[in-house]
Amino acid sequence: MALIVQKYGGTSVADTERIERVADRVTERRRQGDDVVVVLSAMAGETNRLIALAQEILPHPPARELDVLLATGEQVTVSLFAMAAEKRGFKAVSFLGHQVPIRTDAAHGRARIQEIPTQALRSALEAGAIPVVAGFQGVTAAGDITTLGRGGSDTTAVAVAVALGADLCEIYTDVEGVYTTDPGICPQARKIARISYEEMMEMASLGAKVLEIRSVEFAMRYGMPIHVRSSFNDHPGTLVVREDESMEQVLVSGVTYSRNEARITVTKVPDQPGIAARIFTPISEANIVVDMIIQNTRAGDLTDMTFTVPRTDYDQAMEIVRRVADEIGAESVAGDPGIAKVSIVGVGMRSHSGVASRMFDTLARHGINILMISTSEIKISCVIDEKYTELAVRALHEHFGLDAAPAGAAPGT
Repeated sequence: MALIVQKYGGTSVADTERIERVADRVTERRRQGDDVVVVLSAMAGETNRLIALAQEILPHPPARELDVLLATGEQVTVSLFAMAAEKRGFKAVSFLGHQVPIRTDAAHGRARIQEIPTQALRSALEAGAIPVVAGFQGVTAAGDITTLGRGGSDTTAVAVAVALGADLCEIYTDVEGVYTTDPGICPQARKIARISYEEMMEMASLGAKVLEIRSVEFAMRYGMPIHVRSSFNDHPGTLVVREDESMEQVLVSGVTYSRNEARITVTKVPDQPGIAARIFTPISEANIVVDMIIQNTRAGDLTDMTFTVPRTDYDQAMEIVRRVADEIGAESVAGDPGIAKVSIVGVGMRSHSGVASRMFDTLARHGINILMISTSEIKISCVIDEKYTELAVRALHEHFGLDAAPAGAAPGT
């Protein structure tokens, strides 16, 4: 007998018919002898609907009250699932975040899990019931409801699996697993059977939407294997696990892209200690994430500073940077929201040279100019003009051998 935590996303529980299908899958697993804990998201589109309702009243609702509102989405699905399980002859007990409890800090809208006591969940399991946990939500020490941010149900599921010492965390979604790139852009994309935590973290941070990055961080820290699967068929998915030797044989595991990018350049900045902090501290205080940063020194103790931010934060970031530029005596601020970031990821890069030059050459041969470059041990990212995004993805996918490889061949070699 194994202990399995299964998480089902919004598309998997989009209506009562799909909730019943999930109940069929879960109860069949119970019949096979495994203990199952279920974590559910809100119905597809429900969180956006609730946000829109709030904004009809107040364009920028208080974070605490918005969390109270958004947490109702998962309350609906866990209750309906418990009813569907009862219909199939299985006892199920629903748990909201504060009932588990999933204890978090007080950062409303982006709370981080601090502790998950397991007594209530274990008591339900020992009684032969299926615990059904509301994803995406928690509770502070003061008793306030919090939410974990977009994709937070993935984090809930992995954290619950870790707390319970589960054998496996299964993430059910509307795709069959992790692909070498977006099949919507590149029909030759292939499902990856096994991927390392590090590769998955990089792919999640670079635009792949299959798993939320914090869930992968949790899994890597505690060695919890994740199986990403489709809730609409029984095909094997992608296992996210610790790196092994076979993974290093593959030079590039995937190509990712993100269109949620914008570039800001501050020209003729005084080249003095503390100036970078003057620019980036107020951006950080506004909870805007800065990604790539390039500094070009000019003559006469001046420098130009270029960096990227999420396109959704572009207007706010430009407002902040213009104010700071005036304060520090910079010449001008220019912005470009029409960019994209394309990246290659693979643990095999650690032991192979020349990967960057191959990427740059491939883009050049297709007439794609590189605006900015960022690297780590296992990824290389290039900022390009947004209109070349799909061409870049397909070209890199083909060049690194990720299109359907011959049997026995190691992609990317």
